[in-house]
Amino acid sequence: MQFDRLVIAGLLGVLAPGQATQAQSFSGPDLGKLIATGGVSQVEGAGGGGLTPWALITGYGTRDSYGANVHLTTLHTADYGLKTAGVAVGMADRFEVSLAIQEFKGSKAPLDQLDLKVDTVGIKLKLAGDAVYDQDRVLPQIAVGAMFKRTHGVGGLGALGVTNVKQLGATSDHGIDYYVAATKIFLDQSLLVNLTLRASKANQFGLLGYGGDQNDRYRPLLEGAVAYLINRRTVAGIEYRMKPHNLSVDKEKDAYDAFVAYFPTKNLSITAAYVALGDITVFNPKRQNGYYLSLQAGF
Repeated sequence: MQFDRLVIAGLLGVLAPGQATQAQSFSGPDLGKLIATGGVSQVEGAGGGGLTPWALITGYGTRDSYGANVHLTTLHTADYGLKTAGVAVGMADRFEVSLAIQEFKGSKAPLDQLDLKVDTVGIKLKLAGDAVYDQDRVLPQIAVGAMFKRTHGVGGLGALGVTNVKQLGATSDHGIDYYVAATKIFLDQSLLVNLTLRASKANQFGLLGYGGDQNDRYRPLLEGAVAYLINRRTVAGIEYRMKPHNLSVDKEKDAYDAFVAYFPTKNLSITAAYVALGDITVFNPKRQNGYYLSLQAGF
């Protein structure tokens, strides 16, 4: 695929002999990027906002260094709860790799015993631009990425004979999301704008597998974010994320959030948000709105 060739080419560029000396000079994390410009940990582990990945590379390492972080996230709605733990590493402010483990549980009948687990491995490669330092250029920072996801089956529904997402209509219990993200920071206006285009057939972020009886094709899905820097340590914003509707048992709707992120230091961030996830399965028809809280620590 074209995306795979881009990733391979980018990796070769990062590891090219001409840059070997630079790579060998890495003595440790330099924390050289401006505070908050590594983003926070997205719910699938990538650097960005809570719902959508941005073109920013996680951590505070510059092109002569690296950065890394760990995060814990909890999300609670009327009928469900999601917990995520993950780790992400950014290298040379150009390449990012992340791992996230998600657990999704029901809290109200008839799905109060529901238990889903998903592992997500993500990669991201910056292709062009610099969101912070290219203030005199129109070009945003642009990155491509992929997320490889796999579910661990369906827990808590054994009495109904359901142990796998395929029994709910999904085509597969694993799949890949591809995306292109463009991020621009307008320092004079204290504003960040992000636009992400994702190709996916994931059901509910992959929690209910990939594809289904309604659709089994990749669809272009739009995601976006606008954030305002209230002061140098506090950011507030909104996000939007399209989701497909592949399963007849899941009237999936688009997701939104309004968030505030606080960065007391470059080693710590706290993000709180109000989240609207829309419908999640026909068994709990109420719109699933709730709160999101994430803690990230790193360098």
